[in-house]
Amino acid sequence: HVQLVESGGGSAQTGGSLTLSCAASGMTYTDYCMAWFRRAPGQTREGVAAISGDGLIDYADSVKGRFTISRDNAKNFVVLQMNNLKPEDTAMYYCAADLVTDVPGLVESQYYYWGQGTQVTVS
Repeated sequence: HVQLVESGGGSAQTGGSLTLSCAASGMTYTDYCMAWFRRAPGQTREGVAAISGDGLIDYADSVKGRFTISRDNAKNFVVLQMNNLKPEDTAMYYCAADLVTDVPGLVESQYYYWGQGTQVTVS
């Protein structure tokens, strides 16, 4: 019923920018948290950024000051703007939705719904 679809992944040069978007469908609640996670090859999945229904935001230290998360509740649309990209940002990026805890968090177990992922490669 709930579907999250990411787009915007691709290749970028070091110092460049990419914009990821997540379109959510099948979600009628507006007081939910949305988040972006990423997983590099051979690594565990880590939280990147999260935003609550009220606009409260949490960022991982590794992306703070470089990435920006935003949402349009009317459209159920979440965006991750990634600037000043580094090779270590290379990973599969996933969109996630909570629907239960309206507090932004970067712990994977908080989230119940996940997108298919979109690849970001920085070199």
